[in-house]
Amino acid sequence: MKPILVIIALVVSPGACALSQSVRSLVNEGNDLYEGERFTDAEVNYRKAIEKEPALVQGHFNLGNSLHKQGKFDESVKKYEAASIKTESPETQAYAHYNIGNSYLKEQKYQDAVKSYIESLKINPHDHDAKYNLSYALEKLKQQQQQKKSDKKQDKNKDQQRDQDKQKQQRDQQNQKQQGQDQQRQQQAQQQKTMSKEDAQRILDVLKNSEKDVQKKLRVRQGVRTKTDKDW
Repeated sequence: MKPILVIIALVVSPGACALSQSVRSLVNEGNDLYEGERFTDAEVNYRKAIEKEPALVQGHFNLGNSLHKQGKFDESVKKYEAASIKTESPETQAYAHYNIGNSYLKEQKYQDAVKSYIESLKINPHDHDAKYNLSYALEKLKQQQQQKKSDKKQDKNKDQQRDQDKQKQQRDQQNQKQQGQDQQRQQQAQQQKTMSKEDAQRILDVLKNSEKDVQKKLRVRQGVRTKTDKDW
């Protein structure tokens, strides 16, 4: 990859008088700061220049560069787009799209980077750096799409496994519940079928007592003498 940022020198028309002189000073100083890798200070100068001249193409463009160098890629894209809209120079438009592509590359937005490099090459088909970066972005886009496809498949497999685990857990819980109910029924049946020694002894005692009462009553009844027939 060759994400080389293009910096534009200030070109001032002869009729631009005093304002152009102050703008020229701010932009040139900003360019020097940029070359010295003092990107934050360069940003300040470019912003001041834009405040004085909002339509200043070089101010927007080079501000985009300083933002890019600070990792503020979303902001840099906006400034490059502003420069592309405000300029009438096809060369500057090509550079703007090229730098936009570089910012998108840094954000791993490969689809957008591809589109930007293509736009740049439409204007300047002979830009070898743009061709190189387009090829690189296409390869990274392919890898990204393959990774997304692989991740989607893995997520699907995880979802299926999670569903299977949940179903198994539900079956296990149901089986445990059923086993508990079966065991409870077996215990109840066993309790009904099996008589404890105490219960058996109590029943025997009751039967013995009942038998004694019956025998006692029989003896009493047998002791009663019946009347004989009456004499006439």
